[in-house]
Amino acid sequence: MSLHIRQKKNSSGTISIQIIDRTHRQYKVVETIACVKNDDEKRIYLEIAQKRLEELNKELYPTLFDTIKDDDKQNNLEFISLANRDVTPIGDELIYGKIFKYLGCDKIALDFQKMQLFKSLVISRILYPGSKLYLIDYLEYFKKEKIDKNRIYRFLDTIYQEEIKQQIEQCVFEHTKKIMQGAITVTFYDVTTLYFESESEDDLRRIGFSKEGKVARPQILLGLFTTLEGHPLSFELYEGNKYEGHTLVDILQKFQTRFHLKNKPIVVADRGMLTHANIAFLENNGYKYILAYKIKNIDNNLKERIANLTFLDNGTIHTIEIEKEIPYKDENDKKQILHIKQKLILSYSTKRAKKDKRTREKALEKIKAKLSKKNITKSDLKLSYYAKYLDIDDKCNIKYKLNPDRVMQDERLDGIKGFATNDFTLSANDVIAHYQNQYDVEKAFRISKTDLRIRPIYHRIEERIKAHVLISFVSYAVYKEFERRLKLGNVKFNFSQKLLRDIIKHMFALNVKGKFYTLSFDEIQQKVYDAINT
Repeated sequence: MSLHIRQKKNSSGTISIQIIDRTHRQYKVVETIACVKNDDEKRIYLEIAQKRLEELNKELYPTLFDTIKDDDKQNNLEFISLANRDVTPIGDELIYGKIFKYLGCDKIALDFQKMQLFKSLVISRILYPGSKLYLIDYLEYFKKEKIDKNRIYRFLDTIYQEEIKQQIEQCVFEHTKKIMQGAITVTFYDVTTLYFESESEDDLRRIGFSKEGKVARPQILLGLFTTLEGHPLSFELYEGNKYEGHTLVDILQKFQTRFHLKNKPIVVADRGMLTHANIAFLENNGYKYILAYKIKNIDNNLKERIANLTFLDNGTIHTIEIEKEIPYKDENDKKQILHIKQKLILSYSTKRAKKDKRTREKALEKIKAKLSKKNITKSDLKLSYYAKYLDIDDKCNIKYKLNPDRVMQDERLDGIKGFATNDFTLSANDVIAHYQNQYDVEKAFRISKTDLRIRPIYHRIEERIKAHVLISFVSYAVYKEFERRLKLGNVKFNFSQKLLRDIIKHMFALNVKGKFYTLSFDEIQQKVYDAINT
């Protein structure tokens, strides 16, 4: 609930000065102050509106101090012997600390002090996702624990050992397997870039293609395996200039070996993984897969076949069985040809069709502007969406001209999305449903990179960079289990996760001569506590 002044333009040309209230993401006009015709009137009535806003705030949403007369505010505050220092926040341990233990992360081979520090760093990524050095001030002020910053740095230098990483991944994997009723049948793999606030490169931090548009910023690649519900399974880090499609085979081999899976899961991945080498590896090693298909970048015969299909409305689905030969290099780097059979699932969406149309129109605007001013060079075409709409002019000097037939061909495929699979036992709806669950994984990245502030990364030393990602991986596992338990308990709120975390921060205990007494929870805190402890 929040009052604001709004200046609303009317069709008559006048401006209405209003006070509005925003509740549950909707706006309600509380009071209209005036309807003005010029700047002088607007200035006068905005001042009146400001005064009225202050009055209404006190009337509708009084604060503690609004109930105290102005003369009394300075002299008549009442105190009791209980001090702020006697109150300790316990929500971090009571909620997230309990989940950390439930995941089994407290069984990692660390001594007691290192384990406590590790847990504090994991929880702080959720509740206080700023600098790790903030943890020092937090622990000292609220928990009366003193930690030297060099101790944190020394810990970060040593925590990322392959043995420790594998133990952490094992406990997270076993927990995920448990909540999936003992079977990991489908996995989703995706890659994202994590950039650094630095321009220096090294073996790990390299300048490469950035999904965030951070040109000339060193970065690393993070590959993450999850279930289709977004629960984490495993991760790997790669140098920043590595092509993301080249990471799938490496992490899949490590994943299969590390966890000794009896049955190979179906691998779901986005179109960046649709390389001949990846498909050949999956086919040759007995994996079933679902990969997003680049409909507008396939061969012309198949493109024409798809364009001739009828897509009348949303939800229209067509299935095409295709056979083809793909070239690849085997483990001895020898060229090979593999004959494969795939089922291509095609779905249509009017929303996607509108998006495709807007994208093409913007591209055509850019290219027409370039053609009208100068001849287009090869550098203009590099990574350009509109390159496919051009033909080379057959004169002696190479010039580019717009090809209307290619534009029309592109239009015929608007709104169509494709999914390729080698699992012929799956129905078309199953294939689409499996792939669409990837949005849970993309949410995983959003949580890790925004709520947990996994990027940008400010560390310079490779071990600390890896430790930062490892801590964030565990934080994400804790966070996903927190979300799962709220869902199981049917606990829902009409406010942001950030506010919910703030409410958890305000769960307190009273320290009386070294003995702690938990203060009664409010309604929301009680619901959260019950959901975690059910």
